[in-house]
Amino acid sequence: MNALVTEEKIPLAHDLASTSPRAEDGGRRLGFLLTLPAQILVLFIAVFPLLMQLYISLTDWSPLDGVSWWQAYGSWNSFANYTDLMGDTRFWNALGRTALVMAICVPAEFLLGLGLAILFMDDFAGKRVFYSIMLIPMMVVPAVAGYMFFMLFQSGGPINDILSTLTGQPITLAWLSNPTTAMIAVMIADIWQWTPLMFLILLAGLVGVPEDQVKAATLLGASWWQRFRTIVLPKMKTIIIIALAIRVIENFKIFDTLYIMTGGGPGVATETISVYIYKVTQNDLIWGYVAAIALVILIVLSIVVSLAISRMNRKEA
Repeated sequence: MNALVTEEKIPLAHDLASTSPRAEDGGRRLGFLLTLPAQILVLFIAVFPLLMQLYISLTDWSPLDGVSWWQAYGSWNSFANYTDLMGDTRFWNALGRTALVMAICVPAEFLLGLGLAILFMDDFAGKRVFYSIMLIPMMVVPAVAGYMFFMLFQSGGPINDILSTLTGQPITLAWLSNPTTAMIAVMIADIWQWTPLMFLILLAGLVGVPEDQVKAATLLGASWWQRFRTIVLPKMKTIIIIALAIRVIENFKIFDTLYIMTGGGPGVATETISVYIYKVTQNDLIWGYVAAIALVILIVLSIVVSLAISRMNRKEA
C-alpha cells in the first residue's frame, strides 16, 4: 500500500528564488561580465580594423605622405575612391578573372570531391593508404605548390614530356607565357590542391546519411541514382552549401600559388583581384584606393555568405 503512495515535492525557497526575475537579471549580468573580455577582443580584432579601413578608404592617404593613418583626414576625398573604382576597367577585369576561376574550379573540385567521397564509402584494399595520399595536396603550402606547378609547366617540363610521349610529336608549349594556357595551368593547380578539402567535407556529409533509409530504399527496389537523388542529396544539402561557400570565398583570395606561377601575367592575363590589390598596394602605394577595393570585395563576400546561410536555414526549416 505504501508503494502506491507518491510524495509531493514541496518547492524549497532557493528553488523559487532561482527562477525569480531578479535572479534571471543577475544571471544575465553575470553572463555579460564573463563574455565582456571576449567581446572587447572581437571589437579590436574585427570591428576596429574595419572602421579604420573605411576611414582610410575616404582619403588619398599613402605611407609616402609622412603622416600616420589616423592623420589621413588631411587628404580627405569623400567617396572619390569609390567613384574611381567604378570606372577602373583593370579592377573589373581582375574581378572577372576571379569569377572565371571560381566558376570553373569550384564545380570541378565539387564533382571530383563528391565522386571520390562516394568511392571511399565502400571498402577496398588499401583504402587507408589511398585516403592518406588523397589528403597530401591540401597539406602542401600554397607557395610550394605554386613553385612545383611553375616547374611542371615549363616548356621543357614534365607536362610537355608526357604530352610528347602520348602524341608521338615533340611539344614545347610555353604554358605560362600564353594568356590562355597560363590561366588553364593556374586552374589545374587550384583544382589539384583543393579537391581533397572538398572530398573531406563531402565524405563527412556522406557518413552522416542514415543507413537505414538507404537500406529501406534498396529493399523497395530503388536504383543507386534514385537513392542518391532522393535520400543522400537532400541530407547533404547543408554540407554541400558550406563546402561551396568555403571554396567560393577561398577562390576570391587566391594569391600564393598564382603569383608564384605567373605573377599575374603574361601582362595581366591571370591577374585576379588579390593580385591586383597586391600590385596597387606595393607598386602604386595608393592605400586609400586599396582600402576602397577591399571594402567592396568584403561586401561581395558578405552577400555570398548571407545567401548561403539563408539557403541553409530554408533547407533546415
